[in-house]
Amino acid sequence: MTTTEGCTQRAAGYRRGDAGYRRITTALFAAGMTTFVAMYCAQAVLPSLTDEFNVSPAVSALSVSATTGLLALAIIPASALSERFGRTRVMTVSAVASAVIGLILPWSPSMGVLIVLRALQGIALAGVPATAMAYLAEEVHRGHLGAAMGRYIAGTTIGGLAGRLVASFSLEATTWRWALEIAALVALGFTVVFVRLAPASRHFEPQPVGIRTTSRALGEHLRTPALLGLFATAFLLMGGFVSVYNMLGFRLLAEPFNLSEAVAGSVFLMYLSGTVSSTLAGRLADRFGRARTLLTAEVVSAVGLLLTLPNNLPLLLVGVFCFTAGFFAAHATASGWVGLLAREHRAEASSLYLFAYYVGSSVLGAVSGLAYAAGGWNASVAYVGALLLVGLAVAVVVARLARRSMR
Repeated sequence: MTTTEGCTQRAAGYRRGDAGYRRITTALFAAGMTTFVAMYCAQAVLPSLTDEFNVSPAVSALSVSATTGLLALAIIPASALSERFGRTRVMTVSAVASAVIGLILPWSPSMGVLIVLRALQGIALAGVPATAMAYLAEEVHRGHLGAAMGRYIAGTTIGGLAGRLVASFSLEATTWRWALEIAALVALGFTVVFVRLAPASRHFEPQPVGIRTTSRALGEHLRTPALLGLFATAFLLMGGFVSVYNMLGFRLLAEPFNLSEAVAGSVFLMYLSGTVSSTLAGRLADRFGRARTLLTAEVVSAVGLLLTLPNNLPLLLVGVFCFTAGFFAAHATASGWVGLLAREHRAEASSLYLFAYYVGSSVLGAVSGLAYAAGGWNASVAYVGALLLVGLAVAVVVARLARRSMR
């Protein structure tokens, strides 16, 4: 497909107000929900897993890291498959396979079996995030892509929150097995919504798949400076975001706040700010440009981070709210920008963005524990603040490179 053909196709894509636009954005919202409900529901039952199987907290936590780790590794192969077999087909198989595994895994007889099934679920899940952004970039008019991408990111934020809360509330009335089963049924429900509503691809053209072809496509994206900057943005911002939420519980449980674990855990409700900000950022990006929206979102996040420094609980909560809203706005903007800059092999470009996103979560999130151990919350803020400063510098460079490429 030539560049001219690609631009013509995107110009003919779904627009806000179209029935097709409503279908595709609702379907992708449901896809984000099912993916993140399945991914994070296990976090709520980690103490129960420790007691049930008589393992350490570190071992029980593998039920989460096995999913996210294998998902990261499977994203690029899944994107390559979508280039050959189609976006909707790969996402459908991925969502259905994950839902089926989710229904089975709560009845695992041992911790080892549970971890293996969670790892398999991570592989199954990869097809949705690896393909969703490319699917939207191909099927939605470029002038309305930001809003569509924002709605998908909103689905991921609510899904991440719902996965934790559904399982947590279920534990009040039942066992961890039924808590995970209920979460799996919720994920299955959103899978059905996605499969029923997702429009067939109109602008997708199959591409040959092979190690050489995929490597060439990945290499082209990695040699594109603006895309490389967006991948770095995903790495830095997600690393900072996970670092804050990893250590925030320790901050709230300790002096001078001394909150209970239940109250401290309710801070995850701040994810709802991201639901609103990601959708709003998409619309602002369409109207005012991606560069301006991305920079503004990162500044909001940095200001929110600074507000968490004083020992004042209301101010801290406002800071977490702003930090979270800024992060998800930046993520929605950057991920949508990838789909616009990658004129060919968009699935591979999206997969590289998400690979960087999850690697940042794993690597930079782990380092955050060292910062907190060295200097408490102040050191954590300094660490994340440094990541945000680098992210701002990268965003400025990306904006210049993108303007140059449009000339």
